Amino acid sequence: MTDSIESRVRVAVAAALDKKAIDLDVLSVGELTSIADYFILCSATSERQAQAIADSVVSKLKDDLDVKPLLVEGTTPGRWILLDFGDFIFHVFTEDCRRFYGLERLWGDAPNVTAEYSEEAPAPRNAIKKTS
Repeated sequence: MTDSIESRVRVAVAAALDKKAIDLDVLSVGELTSIADYFILCSATSERQAQAIADSVVSKLKDDLDVKPLLVEGTTPGRWILLDFGDFIFHVFTEDCRRFYGLERLWGDAPNVTAEYSEEAPAPRNAIKKTS
């Protein structure tokens, strides 16, 4: 597998789904910010599951592509874990934390490109609906 941003995002998405991540969304934010090209967001039913998802993403990227995160934050207590890989940022939330922070609302203009990165990802439920 080549080490392009697309392959890194696909590996990260697959690793999260292997740990039963829910409501996974891939947002293309590159046209809206210089922070990253993509935000990947997913929910977990518990802090323990959130940690397992984050660990899986880090491990799979390291094993498959020799890619390590530049920054990891929030592992304790694990309600919002942020994995910064430079060109994409992976957010793992507990469901209540995701609703509270509402990144989907904040980045509501970003195209949702989830289907491009996983055939297994269910259609996004969009836990946070954009309000007009």
